[in-house]
Amino acid sequence: MFDIFKRWRLVGRGMDCGKRRRTIVDSDFLHSLETGWVLRSALLAAFVLGLAALIFTGIQEEPAKKFLLCLLILVTAVAQLWINHPATFGSNSRLCLVLGIMLAQLGVIKAILSQAASGNIDLQLAPLLIPYAFAPLVLSVLLGRNHGLYAAVFVSLWGSLLIGRIDPVFLVISLITGFIAVFVTLQVRRRSRLVRAGVYVGLATWILAAAFGQIGPISLFPGETDWRMVGWQSLAAFATGIATAVVVSGILPMLEHAFKITTEISWLEMSDLNHPLLKRLSLEAPGTYHHSLAVANLAEAAAEKVGANPTVCRVASYFHDIGKLVKPQYFTENAPPGHNPHDDLTPTMSALIIIAHVKEGVDLALKNKLNPEIVDIIGQHHGTSTVSYFLQVALQQQEDARLGGKIMNMREDDIPEVSEESFRYPGPRPQTKEAALVSLADAIESASRSLERPTPQRIDDLVRNIVKSRLEEGQLDEAPLTLAEIWAAAESFRFSLVNMLHARIAYPRRDDRDLSPRARAEEKAAAA
Repeated sequence: MFDIFKRWRLVGRGMDCGKRRRTIVDSDFLHSLETGWVLRSALLAAFVLGLAALIFTGIQEEPAKKFLLCLLILVTAVAQLWINHPATFGSNSRLCLVLGIMLAQLGVIKAILSQAASGNIDLQLAPLLIPYAFAPLVLSVLLGRNHGLYAAVFVSLWGSLLIGRIDPVFLVISLITGFIAVFVTLQVRRRSRLVRAGVYVGLATWILAAAFGQIGPISLFPGETDWRMVGWQSLAAFATGIATAVVVSGILPMLEHAFKITTEISWLEMSDLNHPLLKRLSLEAPGTYHHSLAVANLAEAAAEKVGANPTVCRVASYFHDIGKLVKPQYFTENAPPGHNPHDDLTPTMSALIIIAHVKEGVDLALKNKLNPEIVDIIGQHHGTSTVSYFLQVALQQQEDARLGGKIMNMREDDIPEVSEESFRYPGPRPQTKEAALVSLADAIESASRSLERPTPQRIDDLVRNIVKSRLEEGQLDEAPLTLAEIWAAAESFRFSLVNMLHARIAYPRRDDRDLSPRARAEEKAAAA
C-alpha cells in the first residue's frame, strides 16, 4: 500500500509516468482452493449427500442396499478419475464440474421417475424422456472424449440404481446412447454439430427402446397395436435427444465462463479477424499483421503434425505480437523505407524497446480480456532468448571502444560493460506445445524474410539452424514436446515455407516493336 504513495510522490516530481502494465498475479489463496484436499473432500461429501437424497426420497426398494452400492461405485469412479485423469482429479474446479454435471443428470432422472410414479407422466413415455446423453455430451465437449466416456459409464451405473429395480435395459440404453453422443462430438467446431448429435442420440434411443420392447408393443395382427402411443413414444425419443443437445448448447458458454474452459467452438469464434486489436494491428502495424497471419499458417500446420491444438495455435499467433502496437515504427516490418529509428538510439535502448513488446502485449491482452491461454503464449513466445542483433552491435561497439581506448591510453574501467541480461527477454520459456510451436514459427517466419533467394535448400538450412539454436539454448526444455515431435514440426515449417516463398515464373516481355499502337497505349496506361 505504501508503494502507491511513493509512486504518487515520484509522479509529482516528474520522475514517474504513473502508468503500470497489467500483469498476471497468482493468488496463493485461490491456488490452495483449486488444489487443496479440504475443498476436494467437501465436494466428494456433497456428492455423497446428493446421492443419498436421490435414493432415500420417494418409494425405493431396499434403499440402504442401493446406497451402499452407489458408494462402492463412487469409490471406483474416484479411483478411475485419479488414475486416468489426474489433472482433473487434482483440480477442484474440474472435479466440481464433473460431479455436478453427473449429479444434475441423476436429479433429472429422479424427477422424471417421480412424476411417472405420481401419474403426471405416462409410464410408457417416462423411459424415453430421460436425457441419457446429457452428462456425456457436456463433458465430452468441455473436457474431451475420455471424460465423456467416463460420465457415460458411471451415470449409467448410478441411474440404473435410482429406478425401482436394477434394470439392465436402462443400463444398456444409457451406455450406448452416451457412447454415441461422445463419438459424434469428437470434434465440435460448430454448434450445429451438437444438434446433429441430439438427432443421433434420439435415433439410437428409439431403436434400442423398440428392440427391448419399450415402444409399442407392435403386433403383427391388425388392431392390436396402439399406434397413437407408438407415435408419442417416437416423438418423445427424438424430442428428448434434440432438446438435450439444445440445452447443452445453451449452457456451454456459462460453463466455459464459470470454470474457465475454452471449447473448440469458442476458439473458432475468437479467430475472427474483426477483433478490435487485430483491426488496429492491420492499420497501425500492417507489417506485423501480415507477419502474424504467416505465423498462424505455419503454427497451425505444425500443430496438426504433432498432436497440438491447431486452432489455439492459429488464434494465439494472431495476437502474439500485439505489443508492437505501442511503438510499431521501431520494428523492421513496419519501419518506413530508408529510415531506421534505431540509428539514433544506443543498442541497449533499442533492445529495451524490442523486449518491451512482450510485456506491452500481455498488458493489452489483459486489458481486452483475451483468453488466458493467449495471454500466456504472448508472454512465452520469445522465452528467455536474447535480442541477438543489438547484442552483437553492443559487443562490437565495446570492442571498438577497447581498441580506441588503447590508442588513447584509457583505463579498462572507463569502457562500459555489456551485460547479456540487458538484451534478454524476461520469459518464461514456452510451457505448452502450442506456445512452443508459435515461438518457433515466429522465429522462423521472421528469419525467412531475410533470405535473398529462398531456395528449398536455404529454407531447410534456415529452419534446422533455428531449431538447433533453440534446443541448445534450452528454450524448449519446459514444453511437453519430444525430439521427434520437434523435428516433425520443423519439417512442417520447411514444407510450408517452401510453398509460401516459392519464386514466381518470370513472364517474357514482348518488345514494343511487336505491339500495335493501341497495345502500346494500353501498356503505358497500365504502367501509369
